[in-house]
Amino acid sequence: MFFVLLCFNHLFFLEKTIGSVSFPGNSTGSATYFPGKLKNSSKDSCFGRYVYVHDLPKRFNEDVIKDCQLITRPTDRFSMCKSLENSGFGPRIRGSNGSESWKNGWFSTNQFMLEVIFHNRIKKYDCLTNYSTLASAVFVPYYAGLDLRRYLWRSDVSTRDSTGIDLVDWLTRKPEWKRNLGKDHFLISGRIARDFRRKSDRKSDWGSNFRLLPGSENMTMLTIESGSSKNDVAVPYPTYFHPSTNFQVHEWQQFLRKQNRPHLFSFAGARRSKQKGPIRAEIINQCQASNKLCNFLDCASSSNKCDDPATLMNLFRNSIFCLQPPGDSLTRRSTFDSILSGCIPVFFHPGSAYTQYVWHLPKDHNKYSVLISGKDLRAGKVGIKQRLQQISKDEEQAMREEVIKLIPRILYGDPRSRLDTIGDAFDLAIKGILKRIEMLTKENIKI
Repeated sequence: MFFVLLCFNHLFFLEKTIGSVSFPGNSTGSATYFPGKLKNSSKDSCFGRYVYVHDLPKRFNEDVIKDCQLITRPTDRFSMCKSLENSGFGPRIRGSNGSESWKNGWFSTNQFMLEVIFHNRIKKYDCLTNYSTLASAVFVPYYAGLDLRRYLWRSDVSTRDSTGIDLVDWLTRKPEWKRNLGKDHFLISGRIARDFRRKSDRKSDWGSNFRLLPGSENMTMLTIESGSSKNDVAVPYPTYFHPSTNFQVHEWQQFLRKQNRPHLFSFAGARRSKQKGPIRAEIINQCQASNKLCNFLDCASSSNKCDDPATLMNLFRNSIFCLQPPGDSLTRRSTFDSILSGCIPVFFHPGSAYTQYVWHLPKDHNKYSVLISGKDLRAGKVGIKQRLQQISKDEEQAMREEVIKLIPRILYGDPRSRLDTIGDAFDLAIKGILKRIEMLTKENIKI
């Protein structure tokens, strides 16, 4: 009897202290804290929110970016080595003449750095656990897009595919995988989903076969553009603004509300071939014929400044509407740059936003954007200037306010600090993935 009572007392002591114990040696490289009690306790603030991060071999992430020149392309504004600075945000932007608008939280961020940005951010997530049995989701910190970028233009398909094949082999041997066959696993990609779904082994075909591998298809991939698969979910492209405080966000929003916008609409882009983008030629023609109501930034000119954050943000900040036609794919980073500038996006295909960012953008797309049929535009049935001039000033003001309110939802905050009350793009992605995985595991849905 004495022995039984002693055991009960020991268990009671463990239960009372588990909420503040530090567990060193977790896979993210810093101590993990459990804010509440064990799983299934109603007092556990992390119940249903625990995330376990796989401690992958370095070849799947750190080694990918170690030789950063290998992931640098001739078209990049500067070396990807510089893009890795500041937790993946890139070099800090310094405004000229002491400009207040560039004072805090602005970086020259490369869109392909999302994998590094997300990984650094999840290391600071408040409900990490070293115990995978407690976890509601398992994060796989594989830099899939950056890995593919090393070999995409210069190697045969076996080289492009090899790391992904090795990763799936590594994962499927782990006990965490066997519990739900990978349905509770997720990863992030800074490339579009289509880049990982090459269907043949012809060297001329684009991308890798990573997401078609048995096993990989069970995981959820968060990606800047989803495709036809239900296990690819779109999240916002990274922008140039990565605030560290709520005040920085509110200050920027207030600045935008007072901004004078002399141009009715603007477009930053270049003409494409007739096969890839006939709609762009029509947009540029209408913009140039608009009698200065449209501001056009030509990304094909010798003085191309479309990768310069200051030039691009000033263009959008001085415009009421920003045109966002499809590019190489349906979506564009420019969409999120325009929202960040308080500029109302104008889409020409619903797949450019409405069917993509369902966790981050409102279901009622008329509240924050305009849709013009690309087919009608090409057929001459609608004019951009005429359509936008039909929108009343009250409607325009309401839409712009909705866009400005969306700004926190499309930002990736600085992981070196914390936004106290604002849910940013990372927070919404984690919330969405936890809800999705709960649904998949509870209902035992086959992906």
